[in-house]
Amino acid sequence: MLDSIGEAIASGRYTPGHRLTLEELQREHGVSRTVARDTMRVLETMNLVTSRRRVGIVVQDASQWNVYDPQLVRWRLASERRDEQYASLTELRIAAEPVAAAGAARRASGSQRTELLRVAVELARLGEVGDLEAFLAADIAFHRLILRSSGNEMFAALDGMVSEVLTSRTRQGLMPFHPREEALEAHRLVAKAIADGNAAGAESAMRQVLHEVRTALHLAP
Repeated sequence: MLDSIGEAIASGRYTPGHRLTLEELQREHGVSRTVARDTMRVLETMNLVTSRRRVGIVVQDASQWNVYDPQLVRWRLASERRDEQYASLTELRIAAEPVAAAGAARRASGSQRTELLRVAVELARLGEVGDLEAFLAADIAFHRLILRSSGNEMFAALDGMVSEVLTSRTRQGLMPFHPREEALEAHRLVAKAIADGNAAGAESAMRQVLHEVRTALHLAP
């Protein structure tokens, strides 16, 4: 029920100002009033809907949404508007992840640097054998570790959003069966620069990673 309503709002099928009632939701989804109410509360935490006295539950304008919420990111990437969502999320990643990589080069612990090198090697191995599911898990771990080791809590808070983007790209068949060699090499260069404490190199290499993403998704530069 939550996914159904969330996707309807994220896709624009439920437009701003659209009214929902607990009674209608109960009938449509075959749930109790408690379940319907709890679902609306979850959507309220994302600012997708608001409850107004004597009016009911109203869909909010997109400008009010908590667009960084990973669940909302998933719904938007599953909607007919996925291309514009990929574009905006990729621009955000280009703005944040290279700087996060530079921060990781300065602040990551020894164990984090070692782990990044290990995951980069694993990414190359999995890319060669074409195991997309295992590659996805390693790719998420790679980017999550960089964000978390950047020393910036704002970057660290983006890890769920980035994980959803990577997952959606794989689930929607937008990842090649064998990732491009240039992309794998760029990941290796990021890990090496961070391990070496080379902030400028880490930032530059991460920009290469995201340039490949932009190119693969056919996004305008």
